[in-house]
Amino acid sequence: MSILFDSFNEWKTHLHEKGVPVWQPVLEYEIVQKGRTESEIWAKLAQAYAVMTDAVQTGLSQDMTSVSGMIRNGAKKVRDCKVSVLGENFQKLVSYTLAAKELNSCMGRIVAAPTAGASGIMPGVLTTLSEIHPDIPRRRLFEAMLVSAGIALIIEKRASISGAVGGCQAETGTAAAMGAGAIVYCLEGDTEQIFESVAITIMNMLGLICDPVAGLVEVPCVKRNASASVIAFAAAQIALAGDSAIIPVDEVVDAMGEVGASMETQYKETALGGIANTPTAREIEKRVLVQEVEELDTDA
Repeated sequence: MSILFDSFNEWKTHLHEKGVPVWQPVLEYEIVQKGRTESEIWAKLAQAYAVMTDAVQTGLSQDMTSVSGMIRNGAKKVRDCKVSVLGENFQKLVSYTLAAKELNSCMGRIVAAPTAGASGIMPGVLTTLSEIHPDIPRRRLFEAMLVSAGIALIIEKRASISGAVGGCQAETGTAAAMGAGAIVYCLEGDTEQIFESVAITIMNMLGLICDPVAGLVEVPCVKRNASASVIAFAAAQIALAGDSAIIPVDEVVDAMGEVGASMETQYKETALGGIANTPTAREIEKRVLVQEVEELDTDA
């Protein structure tokens, strides 16, 4: 088989027939398709989680000023802000997500979950969740990461996880859906609630374009990661309450694919439209290009 399942409904049916936990088929997929032992997979998950948490701490402790100058320690500013919009946990979520994504923009070590452009979301979500609920076992967090991987595999199959193919909805939207599913699983929601959280998340990110200023994954990408993390928590809360997305998750994912396919080229990572095509963005682009040429001259 090319991927784990072709649909969330197929995943759910398999769980019902086999009576296994939601993460088990993903683990088996890794064993069969990647040729890894179970112990190797758990070790890799632990390593990935450590890199994620380290990305948050690094982003909050070191200078996060990108070469372009567009990223200037936003995570620390949010963390240290005296005005709290929704309380300490909300502030943590936003600052933690920004920290991990700013590290990516400053060429630090991250986990592409599912892509580098969305690499702040899972670290922000998992780190914040584990601090809010310190009683969640580490093993359960790793199981949640397997659930998230399964979610991404199906979205990739039915739609896309690439900004160049489906816009930012495909990258940050998928990462947020992964995060929402992880939250629901960690807080002992059932399979139906996990998949509802995925549908609700994608619904709320449908149509989001990919328009990086100067072609760099910095603006508006970093702050979109923070917003996506917030949506993940909102979707998880709604799903855990037993509220429904009404539209089945597979149909929502298909809608994402349809929207991505109809999206014009300038809105899919080309830096030709949207925020990337504003006058200020074009001025930044010129400056960045001059810097690159000067660096090349110096190297020569």
